[in-house]
Amino acid sequence: MVNDPTTTTSDAWDPVVDPARLRQHVEFLASAPRSRRRAPHIMERAETYVHNELAAAGWLVERQPFDQRWRIGSTDRHGHRALALKPRLHRRLRGANLIASLPGSTDRPVVVVGAHLDSVSGSPGADDNASGVAVLLETARLLSGMQVPPPVVLAVFDMEELGLIGARHAARELGRAGGVLGMICLESVGYFADTPETQRLPAGFERFFPQASAAARRGGYRGDFTLVVHRRSSAVAAELWRRAAAAASPALPSLLLRDPRPDGPLGMVIGLAVPPAGHLGRSDHAPFWNRGIPALMLTDTANFRNPHYHRATDVPGTLDYERLASVTAATAVTAVSWPDAVL
Repeated sequence: MVNDPTTTTSDAWDPVVDPARLRQHVEFLASAPRSRRRAPHIMERAETYVHNELAAAGWLVERQPFDQRWRIGSTDRHGHRALALKPRLHRRLRGANLIASLPGSTDRPVVVVGAHLDSVSGSPGADDNASGVAVLLETARLLSGMQVPPPVVLAVFDMEELGLIGARHAARELGRAGGVLGMICLESVGYFADTPETQRLPAGFERFFPQASAAARRGGYRGDFTLVVHRRSSAVAAELWRRAAAAASPALPSLLLRDPRPDGPLGMVIGLAVPPAGHLGRSDHAPFWNRGIPALMLTDTANFRNPHYHRATDVPGTLDYERLASVTAATAVTAVSWPDAVL
């Protein structure tokens, strides 16, 4: 039985979500490009910052290194073209994810809230993806204040820009024995544009996703919403997030987009054959989908809205921290509410 998601709002979280704290996180992380291979010292500095912030909020943080050989991925060179369209074969990649949980959390299957820490070369990556990490850190602070620790795990992924390398490792490790109920991916969530004609659509999108395309058209192609990409398996969570965002302050409109592909390897293969659908798997939720785990991707649509995508101009001053606070509130509510909503 699916519970009524209309009973869940973000009202209780609004007073404690701090836009200034979100900006502080972004400004620290986006001081320079972050990369395990190209800027290891900056990446280590960012990792230490995230680790310390999570620990200070009361989370138990585990650093999980990985060593991958002969992995098909992508290049992390800067440029406006989507990196999924720049395939590379990596001989060896050594990195590390950060995985955090609250002391005393139950043995119930968990909801994973994840964001990638790295950026492409030449870009400080304020939106992509210091914005997502900032939301994760503020979510950590909110959830640590709950009387009963929720069944939530926070995951900070390495090497997303090289082809979701860290998330692939984490999905395999966390997904063993069915321990993950669902996953929320925070991917470029801080750029908004109220001017008409600022939201673009991928080639072929209108044909495959006519309802979402019509909604964007009715809105004058304004980039003032958060896109919530989901599948049938995560439709309840997507609706939870939409309602929580609408109840936040400021209220944040969202556009729910259902990926028609099934979870598991078949969905990945279909994405290769249908490029508009392939765009829906361009972040760290995709490895969870591929392992049959329900997942959401929250995004401002990256290069389809943000002119600074993967460029040196992706700096903290371009983001909207009030609306980023609403993203945080809705994410916290959804992470806590998802387990009960699917009972």
